[in-house]
Amino acid sequence: MKIPLTEKHPLIGQMAENRVVFWPNDHYSAFQPDSSSSILKKEDIMEADRRLRRFAPFIEAAFPETKAQDGIIESPLVQADDMKEHLGTRYGVTIDGALHIKSDDSLTVSGSVKARGGIYEVLKYAEDLALEHEMIDLNEDHGQFDSEKFRDFFSDYTIICGSTGNLGLSIGIIGAALGFKVVIHMSSDAKQWKKDMLRGNGVTVIEHEDDYSKAVEEGREEALRDDKGYFVDDEDSKPLFLGYAVAALRLERQLEEKGIRVDEKHPLYVYLPCGVGSAPGGISFGLKHVFGDAVHPVFAEPVHSPCMLLGLITGMHDEVSVRDIGLDNRTIADGLAVGRPSKFAGKLLAGDIHSFYTVQDEEMYTLLAELYDREHMKIEPSATAGLPGPAILHQNLNRSELQDATHIVWSTGGSMVPDEEWQADYMRGRGE
Repeated sequence: MKIPLTEKHPLIGQMAENRVVFWPNDHYSAFQPDSSSSILKKEDIMEADRRLRRFAPFIEAAFPETKAQDGIIESPLVQADDMKEHLGTRYGVTIDGALHIKSDDSLTVSGSVKARGGIYEVLKYAEDLALEHEMIDLNEDHGQFDSEKFRDFFSDYTIICGSTGNLGLSIGIIGAALGFKVVIHMSSDAKQWKKDMLRGNGVTVIEHEDDYSKAVEEGREEALRDDKGYFVDDEDSKPLFLGYAVAALRLERQLEEKGIRVDEKHPLYVYLPCGVGSAPGGISFGLKHVFGDAVHPVFAEPVHSPCMLLGLITGMHDEVSVRDIGLDNRTIADGLAVGRPSKFAGKLLAGDIHSFYTVQDEEMYTLLAELYDREHMKIEPSATAGLPGPAILHQNLNRSELQDATHIVWSTGGSMVPDEEWQADYMRGRGE
């Protein structure tokens, strides 16, 4: 007789009841860089960084708002002392070490962490096509991608993606700028303003009544029917993953500039909102290659959609869905509303994720309002999932493990949210 999942691990039973949980990863182990079994290496991250630098002239020309950063899409690292104090009070702990926020909500071009992976994968595809058709070589100025010659060429090709919102935005905006036809399959829980913004950029949006997994499935099938179709697969994309991983190289420089040490005696805890797992997985992969065992990635998921946690705790990864334990996968954190995790991120990182915790929807609304009141940062609900992390670890770990630590909450999106929409979220967070 098959044993129900909820009986295989006591925590799964709590998850099935929509309860907040914390899970220290049973498989967490010493990092093994570039092990023979790894499907990706540090050199792959370095190559992704070089490609983004090659495309900096194009980015600067196509998106003038990036001129101040010379065409490099990057976000600031912000110290958040007031929010740290509030989190300690709210959760009844004293948080050791400084709290910083990696403000990917302010990334130029598409305003979320997806600007890293989504834009990178489209640029890689564009470069591969241009090289294949001898339109450019790697030593030539990639600023010429911002030309009618290249847009006319790319107009024969279609980029297709399934998304809950932010990945679709990043791919739609960069794909349209290059001249590609872009089709985004979006789930029922995707925000209307994101669909409208994509359509305003000339992107075709196909809406599905079902959830994220169905949107991805439909997009994948459409790409298979199109000889010149390219599918960006958030569930199983190595280029997407590597685009996210480049963030670690940038963060290393930011920490050095701030004089923040990261080593065995000065650990770094990074709190990452998790949907399908590609973005937090890629970032964690990069962080581990940069900081080794001194960095500890912590994943945060909504109580209704803890797909990566379920995949790791059962060892089933993408072969299990939150629906299998009776959860509805319905959450206001649209970017995290994913029922089934990445096909390879969890397997690749099974021993490299420190821990998991889940967050209630109403808590995300409250934290959104508190962050604005205390740090004047406007982010979307899903981006707040990392904020409870430092307090939750102080509740569950020995104090000695957190002494002299630095905490970084990864804020994943929000700057493109229409003000009326953000105001409604803020007022709900204020209980008004």
